[in-house]
Amino acid sequence: MEATIYTAIDTKGKWTNDAVHSDINFSVSHLVISKVNGTFESYSGNLNNETGEFKDSKLEFDIQVDSINTKNEMRDNHLKSDDFFNAEKHPTIHFVSTHVQDAGEGKFLIKGDLSIREITKEVVWEAYLGGTAVDGYGNTKLGLEVSTTINRFDYNLKWNQLTETGGFTVGKDISIIGNLQFAKQ
Repeated sequence: MEATIYTAIDTKGKWTNDAVHSDINFSVSHLVISKVNGTFESYSGNLNNETGEFKDSKLEFDIQVDSINTKNEMRDNHLKSDDFFNAEKHPTIHFVSTHVQDAGEGKFLIKGDLSIREITKEVVWEAYLGGTAVDGYGNTKLGLEVSTTINRFDYNLKWNQLTETGGFTVGKDISIIGNLQFAKQ
C-alpha cells in the first residue's frame, strides 16, 4: 500500500520519534582541510502540539552520548572521554524547545535550550516541515529536517591541539543535522 500524503499539515497531537526512519548527524572540520562526519545512533524525542499549527509545537530530545559513531573506534572512544563529552559522567545530550517561529513556506526557526555536559545554552534550529503521511500500516507520520551550528567550546568540549600551521586539529564549530520522522500516538 502506498503512503497517502495530506495536502494540509495538521500537527495536532502527541508524536514520538520514529528512530528507524530518522538520523542525527554532525560534521566538524579536521586539520582545517576537510570534514569528519558522525552520527548518534541512540536517541528519543517527542513533539506535542495542542492546536494543529506547527508553530505551537513543543519539541524535546535526548541523545545518548555513548552511541556516537564516526566509523573509527579510537576516535569514538576519544570523543566519549573527558576531553570531549565525558559520556560516563554526562551520558545524555538534552534539547527542549522554548519557541517555534513560522518562517514561511514550511520553514521554521525552533529556539530552545541545548544541554551538553550539564551546560545549557540557547540554540536556534533551522527547520523544514516536510508534511504528514499515512504509512502502509495506517500510522500517521510527520517529517522534519533540522539543522544548527554550535561552538563546542561553549559546552566544555575542550580538547584542542594546533596543527603545525596554527589551525585547530578539530574545528570549534559543529554542524548538527537531524532528519526526523515522528509517529502520531
